Parts: sequence; C-alpha cells; structure tokens
Amino acid sequence: LERAVKWQLLGSNPAKAAEPPRVSKNEIRALDTDALGALLEAAKSTILYAPILLAVTTGLRRGELLGLKWADVDLEAGTLRVQRSVGQIRGSIHVNPPKTEKSKRTVALPESTIAELQRHSLSQKKNKLRLGPVYVDEDWVFARQNGAIWKPDAFTGSFRKLVRESKLGAMRFHDLRHTHATQLLKNGIFIKVVSERLGHSSIQITLDTYSHVLPGMQDEAAASINATIVEILGK
Repeated sequence: LERAVKWQLLGSNPAKAAEPPRVSKNEIRALDTDALGALLEAAKSTILYAPILLAVTTGLRRGELLGLKWADVDLEAGTLRVQRSVGQIRGSIHVNPPKTEKSKRTVALPESTIAELQRHSLSQKKNKLRLGPVYVDEDWVFARQNGAIWKPDAFTGSFRKLVRESKLGAMRFHDLRHTHATQLLKNGIFIKVVSERLGHSSIQITLDTYSHVLPGMQDEAAASINATIVEILGK
C-alpha cells in the first residue's frame, strides 16, 4: 500500500488508520520441585522419561526433541546439536530447520541426562534387534516403538495421558522448557548463557519472557552485595 501511494495509485495508505490488536502473551508456568519430582517419578518406567528429562535439563522445544538424531548427540563430549525441528500441520509431518539461526545450537548435557540417554540408546538397540526387519531405522533419538518418527500430536497426547492418569494437575510439556530457564536464572546463571541454551534470537526475548523471575533475583543481588560490604566493614 505504501508503494501504491508512492506510485500515486492511492492518495493515502488506508492501513495506517487500522488499530492492530495487542499480542497476548501466553502464561509462563514453571514446575516447582515437588511437581517436577512427581512428574519424573510417574514417567520413570515409560518411554516418556528420557524426553521429559532431556526437556527439563536442556530447555529444548518439543519439535527440537523429536527432531534429534543420534548423529547429533555426542555422549562422550556431553553435548547435543539442535539441527532440525519436527512439526505437524493437519496430520502432515514436516521436518524443517529450527525457528531461527540462533535456534541451531550446541547444548551441554548434565551427567544425569547423559546416563539416561545411554540407557535409552541401549534399550532402543535391544528393541531394534527384537523387531528385526520391521524396525524403521531413521536414527531418531525419540521415536515410536518401531523406530519411525514420533508425530508431535501423538507425543503430546501421550504426555497428557501420563499427566492425567498420574493426577498431576495442570501441566503442559512446554512448561518443562520454562522450568529449565527459571531454575537456571534462580541459580544465578548468566542470562546470555540461558538465552543461548534456549535458542532465543536475542537476550531481550529471554528478558521479556522471564521478567517475572528477575524481581527475586534483584533481592538476592542486594543481599549478596550487602554481605560483601558487611564483611569489608567488619575487618
């Protein structure tokens, strides 16, 4: 429309009179220690345990988890690389690059997650031998029992069923990503590191998303510097 005005096809741009709706932010929910412990305990003996643990210890999105291949995981180095994301639109599966260039990232893994991925890999190999030629070997870290790609909607359905049957209350899989970020910030991890682990395109997005965590961190910062000053004055 602006180009049409420039070409004198329109006297003015009618879009300038429009009042765009405000973008509503989704509620940010992070699990507390008790809720997270109950979830992990409920998932312990299920196929969901490994992806749940990886989500809460890395902050990966659902599509990024389902897009992981073993070629992206280096258990010896304790890292994984986010290379692709699996999405679903009207039943169709789409494997695409991550949302942004910053979403393509290398994430360090904690020891507990490395150990679980090793166990998960061994279990997957045993299942592959058991199924033989029926197994679809596409190298997915998290797949269906026959090795085929795990549809995002089916994965979410399994997670919801686990939460419902375990009576864990209101809980979304994406809450695990928020839990990861919130815990890191509360533990004093530099926000740039948190932003990099989440794959945000800028630190500002991280700040805007998790601003609710910052007031408590301000109190902790004040208490920390106060302790330092008291120590200095006491000498």
